[in-house]
Amino acid sequence: MLAVLTGGTGGAKLIRGLSLEVEPRDLVIICNTADDLVLYGLHVSPDLDTITYTLAGLADEEKGWGIKGDTFAVLEQMREYGWQTWFRLGDRDLGTHLTRSAFLREGSSLSQATDRIRTALGVKASILPMSDDRVETRIVTPRGEIPFQEFFVRDRWSDEIERVYFAGAERSRPAPGVIEAIRGAAGIVVCPSNPVTSIGPILAVPGVRAALREVERPIVAVSPVIGGVAISGPAAKLMASAGIEVSAFGVAKAYADFIDTVVVAREDEGLGVRIAGLGLRAVATDILMNNLADKRRLAHEVLALLGPMC
Repeated sequence: MLAVLTGGTGGAKLIRGLSLEVEPRDLVIICNTADDLVLYGLHVSPDLDTITYTLAGLADEEKGWGIKGDTFAVLEQMREYGWQTWFRLGDRDLGTHLTRSAFLREGSSLSQATDRIRTALGVKASILPMSDDRVETRIVTPRGEIPFQEFFVRDRWSDEIERVYFAGAERSRPAPGVIEAIRGAAGIVVCPSNPVTSIGPILAVPGVRAALREVERPIVAVSPVIGGVAISGPAAKLMASAGIEVSAFGVAKAYADFIDTVVVAREDEGLGVRIAGLGLRAVATDILMNNLADKRRLAHEVLALLGPMC
């Protein structure tokens, strides 16, 4: 069994590759839920949905979010009624949020709702929210404090960042199966997701980081940074705000207490000596995933670093 920690689109790309290199039933994906929001009265879980749609073959890979070929008739009608529509939800995507919200109202936990949705879509891999409890990434800016999605989507991450924190994390508990997956995995992968707002919230759930530190099997992280530039999104800006060096070394240092190996871009091979100083191994390769062949190749290389059991 392979445990994978993930958040946004970079994670989904690697997970797509992993699903082609190992038996999907052997994949347990632990997913960030601190980006979740309530919109139009519906519980929206962007990262859970991105992973589920990816493994179901539904994802719009060009956009990096939503369902391919989706339409936006409902959203257009809501705009007529005066709703704010900065968060683009397609018609089929809304079907997922309506379903999840109905399950939650009926008394299902987020874990149970997620499992019912992935099963209905034919996804064989296990997908676990990091917690069934509400944890929310909050961005403190000079203009005030806002939820992550308002900073990221509505404001296109234009504001300066004074602080990032995870509201409710200290009171949360790992979702059922999360600690068991970490302890029972033959290997663990930390995807090339934003280390602050995608992987950071997972690690902030009490017990998760401690469980990772205790693991005796190999843990491999893939850098989301090449040459001091984030592969996508506001990772560099968020890392800098958190005091993390915007480099593959910074990523390695952020995870140094529990990982064994970090996969970096060939452009960052020169950071190997510094990374070795952290007690970690750095392996340089091509980490950009522009097509399915790239995703599968990188997944194959990551699995090789985990050893024969994976």
